[in-house]
Amino acid sequence: MLLLRVLQHGELHGYAIAQRIHALSNDVLQTEEGSLYPALQKILLKGWATGEWGISESNRKVRFYKLTAVGRKQLASEMQDYDRVTLAIQSILRPARS
Repeated sequence: MLLLRVLQHGELHGYAIAQRIHALSNDVLQTEEGSLYPALQKILLKGWATGEWGISESNRKVRFYKLTAVGRKQLASEMQDYDRVTLAIQSILRPARS
């Protein structure tokens, strides 16, 4: 869900995705290469994003990932599920009112 959310605003290469997640989480979340690239590959295989080779700002050959229409629908679905689960957890964690 986080990868799809970050790609919602435009195409990025893998390292930039990891940096964006780190920055947007106020330096709390870190995405390791060992989990990032397999997750991106899964997203490509499911058709949630496309990948196109290009040159990064540091002049390296990288793959740029871009969210597809199917990926946008998947993101919306995952966000709804997340909201539902978050509300359920909050209702368990909140003390019961007498």
